[in-house]
Amino acid sequence: MLNTGIKNTITITVNNDKTAKAMGSGTLDVFATPAMVALMEQTAAESVQPFLDEGVTSVGTKINVEHLSADPLGIEITCESELSEIDGRKLCFEIICSDKCGIVGKAYHERFLIKSESFMNKTNAKL
Repeated sequence: MLNTGIKNTITITVNNDKTAKAMGSGTLDVFATPAMVALMEQTAAESVQPFLDEGVTSVGTKINVEHLSADPLGIEITCESELSEIDGRKLCFEIICSDKCGIVGKAYHERFLIKSESFMNKTNAKL
């Protein structure tokens, strides 16, 4: 059953694919903001998926993120999400990313529950 308080943690190592230079969001070999956002969404999405009915998933609709500290290649980043609110099909998460020195980023993230098949049919109708 889906309840507030559901948590998840994912730890990654910053590699060349996750740098601002590689992702086009900057010119330096530091952990990219888009990579952090993707990690935050992944952590939140994976936390609730086991509690959803077959054929149901969640999609990200909003993220308010602060990237507070730069990180070099090779460092580990730990992302922790917590489901803080459920409002009908809307799920709200508080998310923190940290390294061995402290908080790297934080976010408020919203996801919506959708039926995968009907969502994809509506999306593909745009073609």
